[in-house]
Amino acid sequence: MDYPGVFCSNCGEPYPNANVPYRCSVCGGLYDFRGSLLFDPTKIDLSEPGIWRFRHTFGLSPDIAPVSLGEGDTPLIWVKAGGREIALKCDYLNPSGSFKDRGSAVITAWLKSRGVTEVVEDSSGNAGASLAAYAARAGIRARVFIPESASGPKRRQIEAYGAELVPIPGSRSDVTKAVRKAAESGTVYASHAYNPYNLPGYASATYEIYEQSGKMPGAVIVPAGQGGYLLGLARGFDALHNIYNENTLPLLVGVQARVCAPLWALWTGRNQEMDSAKKNETLAEGVRIPDPVRGEAVRAAVKASGGFMCVVDENEIMPARDALARLGCYVEPTSAIAWAALTRVADKLPDPIVVILTGSGLKYG
Repeated sequence: MDYPGVFCSNCGEPYPNANVPYRCSVCGGLYDFRGSLLFDPTKIDLSEPGIWRFRHTFGLSPDIAPVSLGEGDTPLIWVKAGGREIALKCDYLNPSGSFKDRGSAVITAWLKSRGVTEVVEDSSGNAGASLAAYAARAGIRARVFIPESASGPKRRQIEAYGAELVPIPGSRSDVTKAVRKAAESGTVYASHAYNPYNLPGYASATYEIYEQSGKMPGAVIVPAGQGGYLLGLARGFDALHNIYNENTLPLLVGVQARVCAPLWALWTGRNQEMDSAKKNETLAEGVRIPDPVRGEAVRAAVKASGGFMCVVDENEIMPARDALARLGCYVEPTSAIAWAALTRVADKLPDPIVVILTGSGLKYG
């Protein structure tokens, strides 16, 4: 088997050598990597672009060629807030304007290695734009299903890359239902939620943070919709911990908008309370995910880190966005919820605190 590290997390069925299913054909479960990511500083290849210098951690066959637009190597800048030094990881400066590029680069390289020529994806905007960019780079046709309400800049960006845009009326869940129906016809579903290869791509941010700061963070605050970035960060920090024998892992803090916060509800045991709120709108459209696919894995990762999930109110989002802009960081409202959360939870967190800024403000409007 050419990809021995990926198995169904439910029944243990290995990922097949042929075809590209997005979930287990035996039980319908999620595919995931078995075991920890393996980080080895002696295997970092500085001749490779961006995140690809960490390709030994990606779980890819060595003969797979990188698909790259220069993703990664985003700045880590330091600012003062509440009398403390806070690090901002500026992942909104990735090529398509969001952190999603870290995952899209790895997923697209893997898809291309399997001979895939056409894919479908669903997205609130950033994941679709990212996949469209990397599909264009790899010569793969893409159809991206988005909510009809998705912001104009993201829609235009997806189309500019040459992808076919498929707006779907209704909720975010309706978009997912539509793309699954399209996938049933045989088109490969390049889902950033289901495909596990995005997770080691996201983990590359942890190796950069460690390189840039020279130590492990005390805590990391990150917006969470599907929670994939948070899960990838957890796995990356775990890999660093295993190799460098650091005393503690960073506390991971996932942030959601209160009006649609299923991961927070899972964390606090308020699932029934959230059922009625799943269709609520929020300025933080990138985290408006009513039913996160890997919710339980995200909950477990946050718990293992000693961290927690938290929520912010709608009236906190734009002031936080404006505050970041005055620090020189122009981000979309989804990114700003991490800064809004900082003012609520900073006194609970050890230094140094890293706030992840996930999407560009140029995508909003």
